[in-house]
Amino acid sequence: MTDSSSKTAGWQDYLELTKPKVVLLLMVTAIAGMFLATNPAGMVPIDILIYASVGLSLAMGASAVVNHVVDQRIDMLMARTHNRPVASGKIKPLPALLFAVVLTASSLTILDFFVNRITAVLTFLGVIGYAIIYTLYLKRATPQNIVIGGLAGAIPPLLGWTSVTNSIDPEAFALVLIIFIWTPPHFWALAIHRRDDYAKAEIPMLPVTHGIDFTKTNILYYTILLFITALIPFLIRMSGLIYLVSALILGFVFMAYAIKLKYFPESSTPMKTFGFSITYLFLLFIALLVDHYFLIYLV
Repeated sequence: MTDSSSKTAGWQDYLELTKPKVVLLLMVTAIAGMFLATNPAGMVPIDILIYASVGLSLAMGASAVVNHVVDQRIDMLMARTHNRPVASGKIKPLPALLFAVVLTASSLTILDFFVNRITAVLTFLGVIGYAIIYTLYLKRATPQNIVIGGLAGAIPPLLGWTSVTNSIDPEAFALVLIIFIWTPPHFWALAIHRRDDYAKAEIPMLPVTHGIDFTKTNILYYTILLFITALIPFLIRMSGLIYLVSALILGFVFMAYAIKLKYFPESSTPMKTFGFSITYLFLLFIALLVDHYFLIYLV
């Protein structure tokens, strides 16, 4: 790419580097963690809500920027990603990395000074886990990349929780576990749709290394496991009947998609499954919040 193409980069291109739609979904889970950490009838202090939301969003955006830089060659080869700012040459790798450094430094400063050190440290570990361990190593090393690396992407509700409590409590890990189990079927559905792209880029995603049918079986197994895992907040009395009913309905619909993908697939089924997986996680965490406060004010 020419230097002139990099000069055309605007703020929209830098915003795109941060993957704002992904950050928005993750922030829903983080904010849910904040509110669920409050005592009955409690509210998140407004200063913590603002500072934690800004700090965590900046860290998530920084991780995404590093992902763009590290995956530049891969993105150039894949139809879904070849127009990304770094892959297309609109933004050069060095300015992008400097942008990531600024975002990370800003995030950690805000979290450490205005929230608490536990959240700052855990956030930094999350950035390292996703941007370095997963993106730089695991993604290219093993077909279990998304399973192992998914832990870094699963910690936002824990970060939200610690922002409020300044402590690491068992209940927060129930929320982390849900996202950890959700990540493989969510991402493998997309990987099936983009199998040829991943093969071309020599990325050992499960559909490339073990075949599409094996991947569909694993999606079904993980979806069943997710159905069970999503019941944990109710079983440990962290949530009530509103959440239970919501988790059951969403879980059955997700399993219906997984069953159709495995046994009655159409060309559009992988992406429809991928799309619903996003809706599933969003609505599940909204249900947690509604349940938490409905029960409080009902009593």
